[in-house]
Amino acid sequence: MFGTIARLQIKPEKLDALRAFGNEEVDGLPTLRFQHVFQSETDPNEVWLVVGFESREAYKSNAESPEQHERYLKFRELLNADPEWHDGDLIDSRTR
Repeated sequence: MFGTIARLQIKPEKLDALRAFGNEEVDGLPTLRFQHVFQSETDPNEVWLVVGFESREAYKSNAESPEQHERYLKFRELLNADPEWHDGDLIDSRTR
């Protein structure tokens, strides 16, 4: 599995819009395996997005698609700054 962790600085009034956007957009991504969003305890406008795709190829294909570019432009309107992206292989995961 391959994905990204992104640090996001959202506009104060856009948290609900970000949550709604994430819920709407993931349905159209069949190779997406998970998406999690964490809100900072110390700064409610700082959130961390964690997504995983079935493979590096699936992630790259999505990232380079015109559809994803359009989604990104809508997503970016909710933020104060560009996201800080950290891409990599998922090497371990546990759930209960």
